Amino acid sequence: MPATLLPLLLMPDRSGSWTALLLTIAALASGCELGERKLPNAKAPAAQIARGQQLLAQYQCGSCHAIPEVPVARGTVGPPLEAFGRRSYIAGQVPNGPDTLARWIVAPQAVVPGTVMPAMGVSPEDARDMAAYLLALE
Repeated sequence: MPATLLPLLLMPDRSGSWTALLLTIAALASGCELGERKLPNAKAPAAQIARGQQLLAQYQCGSCHAIPEVPVARGTVGPPLEAFGRRSYIAGQVPNGPDTLARWIVAPQAVVPGTVMPAMGVSPEDARDMAAYLLALE
């Protein structure tokens, strides 16, 4: 907010009330903080998320990617996957969501032809669990 508007907000309006100031305080107190937003796709059960974390190590995704809380995942060839649950797009091209991400993990070329991400032989069930973990990352 421009500093020139601040004095106007702190002055009572014509009726002598502090309407603008009170409305501003009410808006802030109502929880309008971006940091508190819930992840849009993090709805999976905790057990599925935990299994997905293990599968990311098992399928050696960390040979290319750095993945939080996956100790062997320190790769630098592919992009780091921290805060993946807040990303809008997969590979910068397709909307991020559970079904699309699972399809991407199973067959990346089918989702984004020409991508350098290889198919790793991940089953659709395993891919759903891996997607659940990635989408839970803040």
